[in-house]
Amino acid sequence: MEKLVSTKWLAYASGQADLVIFDASLHLPDAGRDAGAEFAAAHIPGARFLDLASLHDPASSLPGKVPDSVRVAEHLSALGARPGDRIVLYDDSNLHTACRAWYLLDLHGVTDVAVLDGGLSKWRAEDRAIESGTDTPEAGAKRPLAPSRGRIRSKDEMLDNLAAHKEQVVDARDKGRFTGEIADTVHNLAGGHIPGAKNLPFTQLFASDGTFLPVPELADAFRQAGIDPQQPVVTSCGSGVTASVLAFALALLGAPEVALYDGSWSEWGADPATPKEQGPAQ
Repeated sequence: MEKLVSTKWLAYASGQADLVIFDASLHLPDAGRDAGAEFAAAHIPGARFLDLASLHDPASSLPGKVPDSVRVAEHLSALGARPGDRIVLYDDSNLHTACRAWYLLDLHGVTDVAVLDGGLSKWRAEDRAIESGTDTPEAGAKRPLAPSRGRIRSKDEMLDNLAAHKEQVVDARDKGRFTGEIADTVHNLAGGHIPGAKNLPFTQLFASDGTFLPVPELADAFRQAGIDPQQPVVTSCGSGVTASVLAFALALLGAPEVALYDGSWSEWGADPATPKEQGPAQ
């Protein structure tokens, strides 16, 4: 199974015994949307609600911090995903949160996992079947997980990189928050960015129908932002969610070394001791 699958592919594969479909929708608090309620009202037939909002480290004060493997394994088991199952993730979110779910699962060693290109919006635009309601799936066996912690960066590692310059840093936030022209109201912080970071708003990676741009255009978007996908890259954003969109796009490009700064601006921007820049990327 490819990392990115089409609605046509999913319509054909849906119902196969080893295929699990998860709705990974998640919304910002000020969006006024309830992902769980929306799932109950309308979802792809056979899909289960991933409840991405609960898939985080409860011990962390940072929003959406990456959970440990035990929590991920228990979450998948409770939702009936068995070892060996293929997993397709979709969303109906402006944040393209299926990419966040993909990063969490792939990070922990769930290898046969894909994102539905265009998500629920494209599925519905094609007048494909929709169902409502919720079911309680039968719990599955817990799968053994092997996390790649080298693909997550801490604040200390990001500070070290300021001097070492071993890894490129690319920020997925909009230009206004990145440059500091506007405040980061999502996290109640001043705008700005990590010194030396480049800016590639995640919204620039999609076509008008919500599907990812073709690979050559994705590669060009990173190059125009000053990022070489063949060299080590760390993605960042506000809290790690849209940074996962950049990470997924880099995976589509076959980038060999990609990590994610999980704390992102919600951690960096809140620490008075961290250096910060404003203005366009240098």
